[in-house]
Amino acid sequence: MRQGFPYLRPGLRVGLLGGSFDPAHQGHVQISRAALKRFNLDRLWWLVSPGNPLKAHAPASMAGRVAAASALMDHPKVHVSDIEARLGTRYTAETLRALRRIYPGVRFTWLMGADNLAHFHHWKDWRQIMETVPIGVLARPGDRIAARLSPAARIYRGAMIGDQDSQALAQASAPAWCFVNIPLIAASSSQIRAAGKWPGGVASGCAAGPEADQPPSA
Repeated sequence: MRQGFPYLRPGLRVGLLGGSFDPAHQGHVQISRAALKRFNLDRLWWLVSPGNPLKAHAPASMAGRVAAASALMDHPKVHVSDIEARLGTRYTAETLRALRRIYPGVRFTWLMGADNLAHFHHWKDWRQIMETVPIGVLARPGDRIAARLSPAARIYRGAMIGDQDSQALAQASAPAWCFVNIPLIAASSSQIRAAGKWPGGVASGCAAGPEADQPPSA
């Protein structure tokens, strides 16, 4: 394991939730608590991304976003991490390759909202991601039908685990994915910024940060 990185014991089931968290909100908290329970995870990491060109504004500082997320997500099993910035990875597939090298034997599960599954086939090396780690999909308001009809869902339909067996996902061999329906808070980072309730935010029109393959959770 690389010096200075958090310790994870081989065999642990660790969920990974990526996004800009600009800012983190109660929707992130709810999806994380649900993922821990529904997918039987031992730990869950919030991967705070350096930036994303799909957003019209540059994100707030990494330190500010990590600090705000850490203050909001008060749970002993959840760790807020800037590991992508320290690794220098730009895409999810790269991040997963790096984490699996650093933490051999740890069973990672990638987590996403149903809205992300709808356009997952546009992510860089998305098939490699699907073939590398199990994926847990949590429904968000208004996105369930599009997600279930997405190219990724259709192509990997045979690898789908029913929601009644969701606790087996983290131990499954990839490709494996599971779609669970949960009542979610319709919170939005963009709405929080627009309302002026995020002092760490910056005005739109600034240069975007490093490339990424998925839009941060909104």
